[in-house]
Amino acid sequence: MKRLFITLASVLFVGGLFAQTAPQVKTDGGILEGINESGMNIFKGIPFAAPPIGNLRWKAPQPVQKWDGIRKADSFGPNPMQERLFGDMNFGTDKMSEDCLYLNIWTPAKTMDEKLPVFIYFNGGGLMAGSGSEPRYAGLSLARRGIVTVTANYREGIFGFFAHPQLSKETPYKGSGNYGFMDQAAAIKWVKDNISAFGGDPDRITIMGESAGSMSVSALMASPISRNLIHQAMGSSGSVLGFNKIATLTEAEKAGVALAKKIGCKSVKELRNLSAEQLMKKAAVNNVPTYNIDGYFFTEQPIETYKKGEQAKVACLIGNNSAEMTPMFATRGQAPTIANIKSAVEAIFKTPADELLPLYGINTDADILRSPGYQLSGDAFIVFSTWKWMDMQQKTGGMPVYRYQYNHPRPDMVLKDKVAGLAGGVQDKKDGATEPKVPGAVHSADIEYAMGNLSTNTVFAWNADDYAISNIFESYYANFIKTGNPNGLGLPEWTPINGQSVAPVMQIDVNSYLKTDPTLQKRYERIDKAIYGDK
Repeated sequence: MKRLFITLASVLFVGGLFAQTAPQVKTDGGILEGINESGMNIFKGIPFAAPPIGNLRWKAPQPVQKWDGIRKADSFGPNPMQERLFGDMNFGTDKMSEDCLYLNIWTPAKTMDEKLPVFIYFNGGGLMAGSGSEPRYAGLSLARRGIVTVTANYREGIFGFFAHPQLSKETPYKGSGNYGFMDQAAAIKWVKDNISAFGGDPDRITIMGESAGSMSVSALMASPISRNLIHQAMGSSGSVLGFNKIATLTEAEKAGVALAKKIGCKSVKELRNLSAEQLMKKAAVNNVPTYNIDGYFFTEQPIETYKKGEQAKVACLIGNNSAEMTPMFATRGQAPTIANIKSAVEAIFKTPADELLPLYGINTDADILRSPGYQLSGDAFIVFSTWKWMDMQQKTGGMPVYRYQYNHPRPDMVLKDKVAGLAGGVQDKKDGATEPKVPGAVHSADIEYAMGNLSTNTVFAWNADDYAISNIFESYYANFIKTGNPNGLGLPEWTPINGQSVAPVMQIDVNSYLKTDPTLQKRYERIDKAIYGDK
């Protein structure tokens, strides 16, 4: 009789997971108890790897440490170690720790056998900042559309991207670095192994990221440790296929030795003896970390992987914003004149300015401060690399690729003492300063719209147009996640770019439409030839 009771109880636990007020699931690590919020089951702060602390600092992520009993999953795990770099970042927790390898799940499933599509979002932040706890990435809205939505942390800055000869000696592949990318791969693997318990389909995983998160997706598609885990991929504003090749291991190790010297440590042992706070403060690195061909995550330049068609053979939805960067980025801080922009263009794009500038519509000094100048700076900053990823995937990926540009400017800020900062950030308004209106969508402006999370951002005075655009944008996302095709009832028709001489680009705005622009195509092909040579 006792055995019968135990068996019956087990059946009730497995079959009625989501009927409980506090939903429970059984994972590889143990039993988790989440929360029910707005009719959705949410699990926060789920460990997907062992804490990367002590001797595990600068090690590949290790398996989750199992726990006994029921683990509460009702609050976010700590944010990764990071400096306060970007004004548009707000976090769902004040905690920050080197012990940061946690993910969060929003699921609409009521039983574990529903096999719903799964969506994993990796945050941006230059591989230096950001967290899966940020409200703009919250999965509640997409979950309401029938999608199991996941956000995941990864190590950033020196904690996630640090190579050193002594570290390379510790590994069987004799390489080091790229730990943040490995964390992302580990998160995908954990989801694949456990998501069925949350009602998700492990064979329908779509990964997504913005900015550094988008760079990460393009990297994960190329890496031999992750490319076979992915069903579909999405990216906004960024890839690892840019103007420069990825650093070699030797180059990354040299940079690591120099950084260790700057910190004042002669050995990895000394570096590991520093607290996380000490290490972050002493490193004081405020530029994009160095990832490299470590022989494990990357075994070759990713461009070579894409050329050979050995990346993930998956459908992709890839796009960018229309005003990713201020024109002063392209002029390298110099006055916005034709003379200054010409020298900058030839240095950045490796092609004659007189051939390239007309393709942007830049003919006078005034053009530089208008939309053409923003487009030029956007290409130099991040858009060309995004285009290159899209172009390579449609040529060798063997699956549909959809391209978009997001165009809608953000509304005015609610806080009158704040103004837009660099690349979509927020900063204090200087006395007497007047800020020019940006002619389009700045870097990162798309996130809240596409994720259905406008209401989580109280900085801007959202209006009816904003919510209408958000519904269109999120609908395209949701349709693609579910079917590999963004099209749906009431949405402007969106065709993939595969095999078309001029790539169609969906223009997402109040009135969205599909656009083919031969001049835009010619512009990118000219830059591509200058950077990568004849095809």
